[in-house]
Amino acid sequence: MSLFNSFKVAGTGLMAQSTRLNTVASNMANADTAASSEAEVYRARKVVFEAEMDQASRGRAKASSMVNTKEIVQIDTPAKKVYDPASPVADADGYVYMPNVDAAEEMVEMIASSRSYQMNAEVMNTSKQLMLKTLSMGE
Repeated sequence: MSLFNSFKVAGTGLMAQSTRLNTVASNMANADTAASSEAEVYRARKVVFEAEMDQASRGRAKASSMVNTKEIVQIDTPAKKVYDPASPVADADGYVYMPNVDAAEEMVEMIASSRSYQMNAEVMNTSKQLMLKTLSMGE
């Protein structure tokens, strides 16, 4: 695998982790939004990744694989039903429905995604430094 391929692999990792961070941010932003029915409540979302083999390297031992965002799925755990008759969005029985977002789990996702993003950025930086060293050898 050439150093140019490492840019492509790390770049797809950066894009995938960026999507994951945006999804976590959306979940955290909607963690405290109330709804008047279970059908209207925000549902947590998760990113599903898939590996994609580089077309040029299929069948070779040193194939490079990239990561892509396959889809963003909605988590179907039930919403939290909270009795709050003073809420303006309470239903006729005084209940509001809260999202199925677990703040602690989202923080773990954010930290893991952030570290993965940093590692991919470091791969790109190291590849750049190696290419510059290679070019300076000819001087």
